[in-house]
Amino acid sequence: MKIAMVICQDIPEIIWNAFRLANIMLEGMEDVTIFLNGPSVKYEELDSSQFPLIELSKIFTLSEGELLA
Repeated sequence: MKIAMVICQDIPEIIWNAFRLANIMLEGMEDVTIFLNGPSVKYEELDSSQFPLIELSKIFTLSEGELLA
């Protein structure tokens, strides 16, 4: 199944949960694309120890997820 996720928020917890869900779907052999729109494009600036967005995005892209902005 092909799945597309659109993220339009700059709230770290929302972006973190989206990447977590996308990584779980990739483990299940789904084709997943995340499209970052608006303020979510700056997700790297929102990275913290509580919400490790950069780490999750690396896992996502290395697992053959497609990240668009």
